[in-house]
Amino acid sequence: MAPIELIAPATEAEVLSAVGSAAPGTVAILAGGTDLLGDLEHGRLRVQRLISLRRLPWRSHAWEAGGLKLGATEPLRQLETDPDLLARLPALHQAITAVGSPALRRQASVGGNLGRAAPASDLTPALLVLDAVVELVGPSGVRTMPVDRFLKASRTTELGATELVRSVRIPELRPASAYLWRRVRPANDISQIGVAVAWSPRRNAWRVSLGGVPPRATLAEDCARALGSATPSAAEIEQAAAVLSGSPALVSDRRATEEYRRRLASALCARAVSAALGRPPEGVP
Repeated sequence: MAPIELIAPATEAEVLSAVGSAAPGTVAILAGGTDLLGDLEHGRLRVQRLISLRRLPWRSHAWEAGGLKLGATEPLRQLETDPDLLARLPALHQAITAVGSPALRRQASVGGNLGRAAPASDLTPALLVLDAVVELVGPSGVRTMPVDRFLKASRTTELGATELVRSVRIPELRPASAYLWRRVRPANDISQIGVAVAWSPRRNAWRVSLGGVPPRATLAEDCARALGSATPSAAEIEQAAAVLSGSPALVSDRRATEEYRRRLASALCARAVSAALGRPPEGVP
């Protein structure tokens, strides 16, 4: 691997200047680096300079205005250990703990995860059902958009060439939420499928999403509508699970077959809703 220059600006103005002045294709942004460093080591990415975000004041989170603001470069492990997270946003806590090992989560960040836009991301399904909003900063200023619009396809987002993810905001606490996943080896593999659910008091509606499927995690609105009220019956949960299992997003790839994913989607949806409601999953396969 050829030598790579590493710079670590201390202010937002400095990092935007460094990004804006770089020739296209010559730099990479280092947030957590859990994927990026592997790409560099194996030659999948070749750049002349790394711009580290670790000195910027984006490494913390704050509960505010009934919701949560996440700094883009805060390590997942730091967020995971907040004693309020599991009670207030259980789907997010469960998604974070699904990411690799504790050692990996000491490096990985929300901003880096979103920027990579991997279809099998565990965080993305949870952020979708929590109606998270991403804040982008660049030379032209700040703009915000829902995570659902920010993500376009595998490794493709709405992030401009000279923009950075500065923060992610979750506008509402959703204690009735859950994220469940399935993979072969929990600490090493990426998810074959992930299902997130959340009841939104503000929307007066459920949100359901599918992850682990190409080309990106997606909201399952028909499934959410089938759940109906804040306390769906067992029959409604069963119907919603059946709707999710028919999603066109469930296809075969090298990690799982379509048939296997459809069975998993149904089971995980029913279990996740039951978990969000604090009920035992009666009659759930």
